[in-house]
Amino acid sequence: MYNSKIAGLGYYVPENVVTNDDLSKIIDTSDEWIQERTGIKERRHVAKNGTDTTSSMGVEAAKIAIERAGIHKNEVDFLIFATLSPDYYFPGPGVLVQRDLGLPTIGALDIRNQCSGFVYAISIADQYVKTGMYKNVLVIGSEVHSRGLDMTTRGRGVSVIFGDGAGAAIISREEDNTKGILSTHMHSEGQHAEELSVIAPGMGKRWVTDILEDDDKDDTSYFPYMNGQFVFKNAVVRFSEVIMEGLQTNGLGPDDIDMLIPHQANLRISQFVQKKFGLSDDQVYNNIMKYGNTTAASIPIALTEAWEKGKIKEGDTVVLAAFGSGFTWGSAIIKW
Repeated sequence: MYNSKIAGLGYYVPENVVTNDDLSKIIDTSDEWIQERTGIKERRHVAKNGTDTTSSMGVEAAKIAIERAGIHKNEVDFLIFATLSPDYYFPGPGVLVQRDLGLPTIGALDIRNQCSGFVYAISIADQYVKTGMYKNVLVIGSEVHSRGLDMTTRGRGVSVIFGDGAGAAIISREEDNTKGILSTHMHSEGQHAEELSVIAPGMGKRWVTDILEDDDKDDTSYFPYMNGQFVFKNAVVRFSEVIMEGLQTNGLGPDDIDMLIPHQANLRISQFVQKKFGLSDDQVYNNIMKYGNTTAASIPIALTEAWEKGKIKEGDTVVLAAFGSGFTWGSAIIKW
């Protein structure tokens, strides 16, 4: 039985910066209103006539992660892509990355766990590496939210939150069993599935021909819906539970956390969890202020930035935690 480690990290965000003031010109909102509720100051959106897509941004993040891992792209044995915003309804973006990176005909797995997507993907990669099936697994979280948001006052409660971007990691074999990914923990509670969701274009209730015939401009089922207060209340509970679950599994406590990388859903959620665990500002990394909520991409982007800034060092205990649509939530405990 092997251990697995994060051998390389990378991220990519579009150049187009959208500030709160920019949004206030098209939506009845303000910088103060957005910051007070979310902590967000700006986010990135793909350019309207640009070339960035969910898969292409994943490719760019992956190139950096592969280089930093010190491996050749042909040494990647398997690919896992987490997103809620694929380029196509099908096929998923995993095969597009395999094609565009020029990888061998390796397996490409797409997973749909939204905000928890990267943690779920890390867990899957960890199992493949630990069992010896693969030596290097490429994990990507990437999202293009901006093309699917209701950019009107009607949708402001959700649309001001989300941004675009991608992050990637190479999960590789680690011979030292005291280092690497120590454990991962995943949960779901589907009874709340519709409290944070995009219902259409799904095959659950309507025929595609009916949708086309209706051509209803007031059909909001294509836009994200979020019961904000309900999601917030559940998030702070589940974040805390799954972090403690991971720590206790490894005989650790909150005092052992060197760096917590929470999913960047809302700065107020991160601050609540930070206070509950008695962590200092230096023990929690947040970048939602700059990028908004990038769903499956948020943890790898934040993790990469924290590592680049020297905030994560060898021997540190790093905790990843996420909560989101599904509801799904999870954590990963890593000895760097």
